[in-house]
Amino acid sequence: MIKETKSTCCYCGVGCGVIISSQNDKIIDVKGDPNHPANFGRLCTKGSTLHLTAKLDNRLLYPEMRLTRKAVRKRASWDDTLDYLTEQFAQTIEKHGPDSVAFYISGQLLTEDYYVINKLAKGLIGTNNVDTNSRLCMSSAVTGYKATLGSDAPPACYEDIDHTECLFIAGSNTAFAHPIIFRRIEDAKKNNPNLKIIVVDPRRTDTAQAADLHLAILPGTDVALYNGMLHVLLWEGLLDMAYIQAHTNGFDVLKDTVREYTPKMVADICGIKEADIIAAAKWFGKGPSLSIYCMGLNQSIHGTEKNAALINLHLATGQIGKLGAGPFSLTGQPNAMGGREVGGMANLLSAHRDLANSEHRAEIAKFWGVENVPATPGKTAIEMFDAVKEGSIKAIWIACTNPAHSMPDVNNVITALQNAELVVVQDAYNNIDTNQYADVLLPASTWGEKEGSVTNTERRITRVNSAVPTPAEARHDWAIMVGFAQRLEKRLAKNSNLFPYTTTEEIFNEHRETTRGRDLDITGLSYSLLNEQGPQQWPFKSGDTRGTARLYTDGVFQKPDGKAQFINTVYKGTADKTDARYPLHLLTGRLRDQWHGMSRTGTVAQLFNHSEEPVIQMSADDMMRRSIKNGDIVKVSNKRGSLVLAAQLSDEVQASQTFIAMHWGSQFMHGLGVNALMPPTFDKTSKQPELKHTAIKIEKLELPWRMTVMRTIQNLDMLEKVRGLLVNFDYATCGLFGRQNEHHAGMLILRAAHTDAPDNALIAQIDQILTMTDDMPLLNYQDAKRGISKRILVSSVSGKPEVAGVRLVGETLATDWLKEVMASGEFTAELRRWALAPLSTPPAGQRSRGKIICNCLDVAENDIIETIQLGADLITLQSKLKCGTECGSCVPELKRLVTLHNKHT
Repeated sequence: MIKETKSTCCYCGVGCGVIISSQNDKIIDVKGDPNHPANFGRLCTKGSTLHLTAKLDNRLLYPEMRLTRKAVRKRASWDDTLDYLTEQFAQTIEKHGPDSVAFYISGQLLTEDYYVINKLAKGLIGTNNVDTNSRLCMSSAVTGYKATLGSDAPPACYEDIDHTECLFIAGSNTAFAHPIIFRRIEDAKKNNPNLKIIVVDPRRTDTAQAADLHLAILPGTDVALYNGMLHVLLWEGLLDMAYIQAHTNGFDVLKDTVREYTPKMVADICGIKEADIIAAAKWFGKGPSLSIYCMGLNQSIHGTEKNAALINLHLATGQIGKLGAGPFSLTGQPNAMGGREVGGMANLLSAHRDLANSEHRAEIAKFWGVENVPATPGKTAIEMFDAVKEGSIKAIWIACTNPAHSMPDVNNVITALQNAELVVVQDAYNNIDTNQYADVLLPASTWGEKEGSVTNTERRITRVNSAVPTPAEARHDWAIMVGFAQRLEKRLAKNSNLFPYTTTEEIFNEHRETTRGRDLDITGLSYSLLNEQGPQQWPFKSGDTRGTARLYTDGVFQKPDGKAQFINTVYKGTADKTDARYPLHLLTGRLRDQWHGMSRTGTVAQLFNHSEEPVIQMSADDMMRRSIKNGDIVKVSNKRGSLVLAAQLSDEVQASQTFIAMHWGSQFMHGLGVNALMPPTFDKTSKQPELKHTAIKIEKLELPWRMTVMRTIQNLDMLEKVRGLLVNFDYATCGLFGRQNEHHAGMLILRAAHTDAPDNALIAQIDQILTMTDDMPLLNYQDAKRGISKRILVSSVSGKPEVAGVRLVGETLATDWLKEVMASGEFTAELRRWALAPLSTPPAGQRSRGKIICNCLDVAENDIIETIQLGADLITLQSKLKCGTECGSCVPELKRLVTLHNKHT
């Protein structure tokens, strides 16, 4: 019998509701929840394939530990593991003090998980060394809100997209990073053609291409732009002076500053037209205006100022607390909001209390029944790993995050992990980069198994229900921490019972009580209400019958005098500057179909089809200057490290700018990924690092020896084994492609290049891993003199001969054609002739389908272009090829292809 369970998507902060179908304790399908107000049934490519990630071949299933750094980790019981950790932490605390231990956690934990970890550190151990990967994505949004409005509370909601007249999207490729919000934006534009969409982004992203006005500013110049817009609003008399007078402080000081930011000055700083600055300001001033913004503002050494400068525009025009208006920060992770609500960061306490506030510390100490909460600020993310590196933090417990991939200046983080006396990693997956540095591995539950609650971008709390039990010996994150905390209480001879929890509901109810009388008061909520009435927005006080859609509708802010504060923002440059040695800007961001470090999405073959491998996007001008062609292999470097990857021609980046997606790490390439190049410099207020920008140089490499290997795989074991060999090549990438089915998990693809031919033993090892050895049914062509080898593996699993593997050594021109052959599996006489002949290029008349544009229905680029050239518009494409009719994530790209290739548009 099939069971249906309501839950949420575990990717971005949109917080889409999902309905999970399970049978015999296995997840078999997922669909959008039509009643969830975040998505009304819609899901993006990632969310709609969640069920395909519910497999166990890359899961941590049992605790593992080693007693010395040189030993090999071995499976251990939970009791032995937790007893060992208790003793190690207790001894470290007794010898070096509470601040010698630290916890680094994640915006993908549930609120209940977060609450227990925060209480464990600050209430039991007595350290504020609790920080989270939300520090890397949302902390500048927090400090921006608090500086101006007084509280970490997005004042707008998704419904405002439907009612705004000016949508100002800044530092966000919403089409890729928050696709379901972008679907809502598309609907709003369709329903209101007068809606003006302004996009601020150095790159010409899918989001930017949908705009009425794209402000392609130079990297890091946001504050200058917003000050310049405020200058125009002043000049044009578009400010709401009555609102400024009644509800704000500090405008006169800011007014004196922005007088200098003339359109001419700002145009020179930002690299855009004066007329565009004026147009943007006028549209914004007319209103109602809604701004949505993300990492382009946050991930900066001036992230707080960028956020505040944009919020200044809303305060100056009274565009806040109204239908269709307000500054709306888009949350990066599914529960970064929930983590902040329980105080799960180094400078926060429960219910938006500040650690620096003695009254707030006393309130929480009394509530928890402890003597005090320590006053010393905890180490934030960058500071924490620096402290681990230099030795003041001896033991670090990492939960549900992968700092060996996601932190800036990754080499420094790896050194810290190697220097630590004890590294504990609590995760669901066995293949993340950080695992290799763990002394203890703890298997945690994950999506579909967890239960508790999360809070999305619009302050909406959703009840998360488990669809299937945890596999093997995996445990819920909160339960792991409770088991450890109860042991530690006894070992430290604490006469307390801080962790009596047996259910997540008990934890939620305790958290709820901490919010009483606070700005995020949720005393009117309960698990039963959330289950019966669905997701609710806070505040939701006791006695309320509904949540609060918009904040500050009365013009009263969370400041002592109730007035919002203008921040006197001044433009300053990026942390890294381009110069003669490093002349190019490097930007980072998300792909449409991948998520974070790909520990989950990287197991689904079809999610690679749109963007298959790590590349650096370059402008035609920069490629021409360096004699680089599309697909050439280049070395990208700066003072922190280097990467070797393929160059890709792109019209999305301007001259002197380049782009590498953030997702690719050492699991998918020879190298640590783009974050190894990023500066660890951080915003002085938010402590958020500048992960969006650095300066680099690019050198074309001559790597004449080439190899491509493709193989259908039953599970991820082959992939993991091949990844261990990537370091043997100057250039190497390894991922998936195709689509998984009942027979296999998709196709593995390994690409490698080297200065000269590697040892034959290495090739033999790859053949052995992929079961493409001489004793298998092969078509084999060898040309030892030219160093060329072609090997085709033929399988008959389905009852007829099919292509199950391809290995090309020395010559790889036929790769794209053979990918199509692999995807279809069809073994033809033409393929046999090619495989056994001295041919390198594909047979005449063969063509590649191109990259997959529509992942839901497997519709490829060249088929779409051919249909467009016959006169098809978007509606015809959707009718004839069905692309863009499922999740809609490909619609922006379909529109672009129509514009490029339809002669009638």
